[in-house]
Amino acid sequence: MPTESEVTIFHKKESCCAPSAEHAAHESISPRARSQNIADAAFLLNGSSSGEIVALPGGAFLMGTDAKDGFPEDGEGPVREVNLNAFFIDRFPVTNAAFQLFISATGYITEAERFGWSFVFWSHIPKARFHQLVEDTVAQAPWWCKVSGARWDVPEGPGSSVTERDNHPVVHISWNDAWEFADWAGKRLPTEAEWEYAARGGLIQQIYPWGNKLRPNGEHRCNIWQGEFPQYDTGDDGYVGTSPVDAFPANDFDLYSMTGNTWEWCADFFSRDFHRTALHDNPTGPPCGSARVMKGGSFLCHKSYCNRYRVAARSSNTPDSSASNVGFRCAR
Repeated sequence: MPTESEVTIFHKKESCCAPSAEHAAHESISPRARSQNIADAAFLLNGSSSGEIVALPGGAFLMGTDAKDGFPEDGEGPVREVNLNAFFIDRFPVTNAAFQLFISATGYITEAERFGWSFVFWSHIPKARFHQLVEDTVAQAPWWCKVSGARWDVPEGPGSSVTERDNHPVVHISWNDAWEFADWAGKRLPTEAEWEYAARGGLIQQIYPWGNKLRPNGEHRCNIWQGEFPQYDTGDDGYVGTSPVDAFPANDFDLYSMTGNTWEWCADFFSRDFHRTALHDNPTGPPCGSARVMKGGSFLCHKSYCNRYRVAARSSNTPDSSASNVGFRCAR
C-alpha cells in the first residue's frame, strides 16, 4: 500500500479528473483462465449491460484538436489524419452488473481491495461517517478523499452499495483491473485512436460526440458537473455522481456515454508528444511509460476547471490507480 506521501496527482488541472496512487506496491497480476460459464461468457463477449457490441468500419479520420479550448500541454494536438482497421467496441461502458459476473466467475480481487482503499469525491461520502471513513485527502485537491474500504461494489465506502446501480458504469477500476476483465471476456481495451474515432461518431472535428454545442436546444447530452466546482453540483442534468450508461442519447455510431459519466481507460501508454513523430496507421502509443491514457471526462468535469469532456481531450493515470469516476469499456 502506498504511504500518505506517495498519494499524488499529476498536476492541478487534472485533479478533478482522477487522482493517482503513484508507486503503489502491488502483486503482479497473472493471466486468469477464462470463465467456463457459457452463459456469462456469451453475455460479455457480445457487449456489456445489454449484450451489444458495435462493429465500426475504420478508415481515415482527423484525430486531436488545435482549438483554443484544448490543452496543448496534454498533447491534444496537432490535428492529424489517422487510419484504423475495422474493429468492434462495446456500445456501453462496462456496468456494475457485468463486472459482478466477472467477479462471480473468477473470484478476482481488484487493486482497490488489495490496497484497502480508493479515492472518493468528498461530497459523496456520508457526512455522519466522514471522519470515520476518510484516511487522508490529496493535498493539491482536498476534494479527493482516501476512503478506507471503498471499492467497486461499495463505491462510497462501507455502508454504500451498487444494489440499485446495476446499469451504472463500474468505478474504482484500475487499468490493471480493466485489462483483466477484458482478457477474461475475450476482448481488450481500445487504443486511444480507436476510442476517439468511436466517440466522434463519424463527425469531423466536432467538439462533442453530437456536435459543437454542449447543450443543443438546451438539452443535456452527457453527465458532467453543473454548479460551482467543487462546492456544489446542482445536478441539472439529472444526476449527481454516475448515471445509467444509457441515460443520454447515443452518438451516430450508436455508442452511449462516450463523454462524461466516467473516465475510460485506453490501452496506450501516455505521452504528450510521441504521436508527433509516430506512424498514423493503427497507432498504439509509445512502447513503454509510467501512465496509461484515459478519455472521455467524468461527472466531475466542469468548464471552469476541467473541460475534458471533449472527444479530443485526454488525461492519464498510473495503471494501479482507482477512483469513483474511473471505469472502462472494451473492444476487440
